[in-house]
Amino acid sequence: MRRAVSLVTDGTSTFLSQTTYALIEAITEYTKAVYTLISLYRQYTSLLGTMNSQEEDEVWQVIIGARVEMTSKQQEYLKLETTWMTAVGLSEMAAEAAYQTGADQACVTARNHIQLVKLQVQEVRQLSQKAETKLAEAQTEEVRQKTPEEGDERVEPEQEHEAYLRED
Repeated sequence: MRRAVSLVTDGTSTFLSQTTYALIEAITEYTKAVYTLISLYRQYTSLLGTMNSQEEDEVWQVIIGARVEMTSKQQEYLKLETTWMTAVGLSEMAAEAAYQTGADQACVTARNHIQLVKLQVQEVRQLSQKAETKLAEAQTEEVRQKTPEEGDERVEPEQEHEAYLRED
């Protein structure tokens, strides 16, 4: 029975390793897509006020394309995350079965592997969350830079209205 449990823990460990690798790769690709979008937002923000409407539309088309790519990468990693969580659950059950049958080495190895992959995924997730925070900051900066322009436009009609009233 110990031999059978060892085979099960080996199999689940392999499955967990493969899904972890795929998930880390997918999160990394998503993070790269987020940084690409950040770069585009920053470039757009730095060019505000210097572009004509056609140039601005072209830049927005690039930004929209990058956003679609980022969303696609996010969906891919979320799908893989579900598979990875299943692999973690299977590995935990295999480790418990190893413990119950007295296959201590298989149990310890499986539990250590689970802890290791959880840590690896957590580190990559933190990097993607940091990128998401920077993206939010870049989007906020873009809105902040656009707001004074729109604010100026709103002030002008009021000034014209006041000037009109003064003429009477």
